Amino acid sequence: MTYDFVIVGAGSAGCVLANRLSANPANRVLLLEAGGRDWHPFIHMPAGLAKLVNNRRLNWDYHTDPELNLGGRRLWWPRGKVLGGSSSINAMCYTRGAPGDYDDWARASGDAHWAWSNVLPVFKRAEGNTRGSSEFHGADGPLAVADLRHHNLLSQAFIDAAAMAGFARNEDFNAASQEGFGFYQVTQKNGARCSAAVAYLNPARARANLTVLTRAATTRVLLDGTRASGVEYRHHGKTERVEAHCVVLAGGAINSPQLLMLSGIGPADHLREHGIAAVQDLRGVGANLQDHLDICTLVRSTQAVTYDKTNDLAVALRFLFRRDGIGTSNIAEAGGFLRSRFAPDDRCDLQFHFVPALLDDHGRHRLDGFGYTVHACNLRPRSRGAIRLHSADPAAPAAIHANYLSDVEGEDLRTLVEAARVSREVLAQAPFAPYRGAEIFPGADEESDAELVAFIRRKAETIYHPVGSCRMGNDADAVVDSELRVHGIDGLRVVDASIMPTLIGGNTNAPVIMIAERAAELLLART
Repeated sequence: MTYDFVIVGAGSAGCVLANRLSANPANRVLLLEAGGRDWHPFIHMPAGLAKLVNNRRLNWDYHTDPELNLGGRRLWWPRGKVLGGSSSINAMCYTRGAPGDYDDWARASGDAHWAWSNVLPVFKRAEGNTRGSSEFHGADGPLAVADLRHHNLLSQAFIDAAAMAGFARNEDFNAASQEGFGFYQVTQKNGARCSAAVAYLNPARARANLTVLTRAATTRVLLDGTRASGVEYRHHGKTERVEAHCVVLAGGAINSPQLLMLSGIGPADHLREHGIAAVQDLRGVGANLQDHLDICTLVRSTQAVTYDKTNDLAVALRFLFRRDGIGTSNIAEAGGFLRSRFAPDDRCDLQFHFVPALLDDHGRHRLDGFGYTVHACNLRPRSRGAIRLHSADPAAPAAIHANYLSDVEGEDLRTLVEAARVSREVLAQAPFAPYRGAEIFPGADEESDAELVAFIRRKAETIYHPVGSCRMGNDADAVVDSELRVHGIDGLRVVDASIMPTLIGGNTNAPVIMIAERAAELLLART
């Protein structure tokens, strides 16, 4: 069969596309996902995300190449390998960034459709917010957005402490102003995770014109000259080929550029190093990689009120039968946005996530006792990295050169030092006095800028927001145009976080869903 659309990757973008494109019964749609079904119960119980950390059947389990400015460490980059992609394993925080982020995209792409005034209606159309419709929110969209049903008393203490430190309170990070501290709204429905698979794919699964294949790893885009004619993929140990009028890559900021390069689309010199003939010399493929680097401050709690030692069975049973309690928590319940001294404009450049538990090395290093953690990240990094090939073997992971803290001026590092100091300032306020024990990281003796710099180089990690490696634009280094068509290749589009020219100021899941909604509009207008 020749499909009208073949979508590679059933993550946040791919699920949206599968739903919207197959809504027209005349369109034959194939969705290919390298991972499996989203059957695991810990996917759907929000607090279960803590139990998914080491589940490699649901996770691509990527690592960067050694990072020069982080002591040669190889940072762990978990990405969802399951229906729903990373929306099935993330912390469910619903944020969009700042309006100026999208105005920047409009300037970079030369297309006003990406400006804030034009993407806000797309966000609203996708959103089903339990607070109801408003100037900033939609109430009828497929992606359920809700207030948390449960939060830890320390999360409230964090918000109160931030206010005592002189920072504003904010009940809605996606309204008129992003700045301030409050509880995150989350992508949940009736207390359960609302991933892109739940929101978009499940309602479309019964359509006769939609085929979904899991455990189907795409190995390359098939090209007829400079036109994409289909894809090749591995399924149940066999290599299969399928033809399509339009191929859409939705594999994310790592897999999409890797697949382009494996298919002969990318920097010609680099492709030749791996014995791949360049069909289209696009030097921007894999370049412009950006991510939010994050530093954690950990403090021991003198009271056993955290999530460090919960009764897992009791939590699961309460979630199963009542849909409330700790099982409905996204763990990163509260947070905030601020402007540092180094903010390049009037947008916030610091984001905080508070976790009422000890969280070291993504939760993989379990510390004894009770405690709480503040994540703090630099929202507007100046450093740029790249995705490259380690091998021409499609089964080999890509080379991830995040290139953290490489900006010449050193602003990224100075911003993170300030982020660590703000974290300490908030945790030093009176609301934490009844619970405050010893500081674990950085440690009470780490006070000077030099000591905090050493701490950051030793302990900073990703907060899971890689973007930009198939940048949208109309210049020589851009990979896709403003309608997400790959430059120089007909019938091929990229629709995922890789097309972002610049990182938005917040969590990236909601913007990726908006991108896919916008892409579906463009594709349907041409069918």
